Amino acid sequence: MEIKAAVTAEKGKPFSVEQVQLEDPKEGEVLVKIVASGTCHTDMIARDQEYPVPLPAVLGHEGAGVVKKVGDGVRSVAEGDHVVLSFSYCGGCKSCLTGHPYACENFFELNFVGDSPNPPRRIRRNGEYLTTFFGQSSFGTYALAGERNVVKVDREVDLSLLGPLGCGIQTGAGAVLNTLKPQAGSSFACFGCGAVGLSALMAARAIGCTPIIAIDIHDNRLRLAEELGANHTVNGKDQDAVKVIRELTGKGVDHSVETTGVASVLKQAVESLTFMGKAAVIGAPPIGTTVELDINDVLVQEKTITGVVEGDSVPQIFIPQLITLYKQGKFPFDRLIRFYGLDDINEAIRDSESGVTIKPVIRMPH
Repeated sequence: MEIKAAVTAEKGKPFSVEQVQLEDPKEGEVLVKIVASGTCHTDMIARDQEYPVPLPAVLGHEGAGVVKKVGDGVRSVAEGDHVVLSFSYCGGCKSCLTGHPYACENFFELNFVGDSPNPPRRIRRNGEYLTTFFGQSSFGTYALAGERNVVKVDREVDLSLLGPLGCGIQTGAGAVLNTLKPQAGSSFACFGCGAVGLSALMAARAIGCTPIIAIDIHDNRLRLAEELGANHTVNGKDQDAVKVIRELTGKGVDHSVETTGVASVLKQAVESLTFMGKAAVIGAPPIGTTVELDINDVLVQEKTITGVVEGDSVPQIFIPQLITLYKQGKFPFDRLIRFYGLDDINEAIRDSESGVTIKPVIRMPH
């Protein structure tokens, strides 16, 4: 079928909105009419080849839409269901079989290489196959996804809001709710107040962390962080974040999340911890990035540093939980979103990179 999609043709080049051909769903696949798709830092690092995604490709991995057709063997969704699309996982490795699909041993191949099953390359432009991204390629009017990617969601909630739950928002919230699991009253610092960081901050507020300290270099983001629950804000351009955190807390915070992918900021997130504190590393830097840490500081104070992929979540369980929190008024992630049309995708990306927009979401034309 003919669809409209944003194609990434060359490293660092703008997206080109074009007509491409999408094949029909095969066994275990789902055809989704995309209503809207979030944009994410991961799309940008794929475009810029900081992660070696084969180009040309159709990116996009935070799709939300309506099921139009299912392939043989699909049981979890049916035509007409509202769904969010999330990451691919193999379902057969040790991590997947023990309930940890976010740590799938084949995660990189399935989500970034784009030529493995679940599904393989299924989009063509002038006869040339394009790389599929995260098993969905949701920067288009329709997407093919593997059944494992697809999460059935509540019809009562505006579907155009829900795409970012498939990656960025579940990543930030899950880092708190699934990984750090702080107790009410424990202290928390969020390094970076983009969509992932603010999602972590909202989750920390929802379970009663205090104080909550937000660090960023954009004043508009820090103001929003205060509105969403931060007790204190720090502009990293003007202040020493570690010094301020220690002044506010005495010995440091119990928990921190690092969402920027900047090595020097990760160092601050670790140094800002108190005894037995735990830092969650979420931000994705270029491959090969290293950080110098004082090992004695980590050793003597028994600090923990852990990586977090996709919020350590099982999307089919966690995304509906986040929607429930949203309906209860405890997780207002809609405050992060600004809508753009597909033809305005390059403007959306520029606004995200400049800090003007927290979470651009692309509404699809139909």
